[in-house]
Amino acid sequence: MRNSVLYVVIMTKVRIRAGRGKGFIWVDSDTAKWSGADFKKIQEVRKEASKDKYITTGRGTGKIKFGDIQSTTTVSTKGTWVSSGRGTGRRKL
Repeated sequence: MRNSVLYVVIMTKVRIRAGRGKGFIWVDSDTAKWSGADFKKIQEVRKEASKDKYITTGRGTGKIKFGDIQSTTTVSTKGTWVSSGRGTGRRKL
């Protein structure tokens, strides 16, 4: 009797909102690092590469240098209360 092993590589696709929330795109799940600590690292690299470029603000009426924007700190949510339901219940994280 012969045993054979079949290796199957499953490329999972993830649906991500695009544009102003009306459209979406499909990306591979391993490349979908668009939130959390992975995104912070990618964002810092992008910011360092384009720190001399300008960003328009206020519907195009103003502009600021991209390198002048300060990074935000991530605060732990452990021990905070979160409301549930219609605001009638709560639980602690």
